[in-house]
Amino acid sequence: MGERATTIATVPALAEVERDAKTCTRCQLAHGRTRVVFGVGDAGADLMFVGEAPGQQEDLQGEPFVGRSGQLLDKMVLEEMGLTRDRFYIANTVKCRPPGNRDPQPAEIAACGPWLEAQVDLIDPKVVVTLGNFATRLLLDDTRGITKLRGRAYPYRRGVLVPTYHPAAVLRGAGDLAAQMRADLVRAKQYLGGGTAAP
Repeated sequence: MGERATTIATVPALAEVERDAKTCTRCQLAHGRTRVVFGVGDAGADLMFVGEAPGQQEDLQGEPFVGRSGQLLDKMVLEEMGLTRDRFYIANTVKCRPPGNRDPQPAEIAACGPWLEAQVDLIDPKVVVTLGNFATRLLLDDTRGITKLRGRAYPYRRGVLVPTYHPAAVLRGAGDLAAQMRADLVRAKQYLGGGTAAP
């Protein structure tokens, strides 16, 4: 009863934050966007993915990870964790597309920070999986790159944070990134199940 009540209360609160975010003009990205890409999924989920920034398809559709990277992510999560997109929540560090898909700038990440913080607060996931450098560095408050930080879980809020590669890096086919990303997803699944996977 308690968990269900929390989920029911979370949905309107998250919808209010999303409504406010859709009129955001805190940084220059607001001027070039088609849509604010807030986040989608189960607001009561124990699992949350946090990526970098919307790309062209995300900007057009208003939903994160709907292009090739998103299709790969969905496939890997289904194969390694047995979950479909309606069973987790997914968002980005910035909610508007940077011009030409460039990296988000520090001021843009900082301006969007309160939106992501509100999402994490309201969803209160047990496991957060960060996708790539920007989300990982932001949430862990660590300047090291993803290759140094991935491969383990870190204490985060009421659970853990599991860093992994951005699916776009896997699509570029460098090295054995796909196998490493799959291993990270398996690690996240162990923590979701209440297991005591080694950090």
